[in-house]
Amino acid sequence: MAKLQDMFSQARRAQSGGGMGFLGKNKAENKTHAAALVVELSQISAGSAEAALKAGADGVLFNWDGTDTEQFEVLKKEIEAASANSENTVTGLKITDNWDKLDQESLKQLKEQGVQYIILPFNAPARLLSLESKELEKVITVPMSKKELYPIYIRNLTAFDGIAAVQLDFEISDKLGSMSIEEILDYRAVREAVRFAAFLQVSSDLSEADAYTLKTLDVQAVVLPAKDVKESTRKQIKALRELLEKVHKDEKNNDKDAPSSLSINRK
Repeated sequence: MAKLQDMFSQARRAQSGGGMGFLGKNKAENKTHAAALVVELSQISAGSAEAALKAGADGVLFNWDGTDTEQFEVLKKEIEAASANSENTVTGLKITDNWDKLDQESLKQLKEQGVQYIILPFNAPARLLSLESKELEKVITVPMSKKELYPIYIRNLTAFDGIAAVQLDFEISDKLGSMSIEEILDYRAVREAVRFAAFLQVSSDLSEADAYTLKTLDVQAVVLPAKDVKESTRKQIKALRELLEKVHKDEKNNDKDAPSSLSINRK
C-alpha cells in the first residue's frame, strides 16, 4: 500500500492543526520539513513509540533479532498506541539477525503485529524479496564502497522486485558539514545508482551545516537512533525536527527567489 511513500510525501506537505467539532481531536500543525524523521528504538519498550511521535517523529523503527516472538505483545501495543496518536504513522522493524529463519509465516506474523515495513541487510537471503506479504514493504541496507566500479555494481539492485526503499549505510553523520564537493561525489554516485527512496542515519547533534550537506544526498528520511525516549531524547527529536523544517523553508525561499531562465536578459 506504499505506506513509506506516503510518509515521505507527507513530510513535505503541510497539514493544519485542530479538530472538527467539540469531539474533534486536537492535532499539532504539521509543518513541511526536508525529510521524514524516523526514530529507531534499539529495544521494544512500552510508551517509547508514542513519546517519540509526540516529540515530532514521523515514524518509529524497532529492532528485532528475528527469533524472539515474546516481544510481539509489547510490539503490537506500541504500534497500536502509535497509530492512535496519528493515523499516518508508519512503523517499521529492523531485523538484526537470524534472517535465514524468516519465511512466509514469519512475515505474516509481523504484519499481524502492525509492522508496515522491514529493513534487511545486504547479506540477507535473496528469497525474502520474493516472499509475498501484502502491506509489508521491504527496505534493503546498502553499504558504501569506494571501489571504482561499485556504483555500476550496486545499480543492479534496481533489477530486483519487492524493494520499496533503501537505507544508505554511509558512516558520515559525524563529518557531513565539513565534506568537500569532491568527497561527497563518491556517496552521491552510489545514491544515484540505487534510485530508490532512501533513509540515512544521522547523529543526535546534527548541525545546520550537516543538514544542508544532507540535502545534496537527496534522502527522503533521516533515522535517529535512540535507546529509549526520555526527556533528553525528546529534546533531540524536537531539535532535529525544527532543523529539518528550517532547511525546507530556506529551500523553498531560495526556489522562490531564483530568477527564471526566461527572465534573464540576453544581449
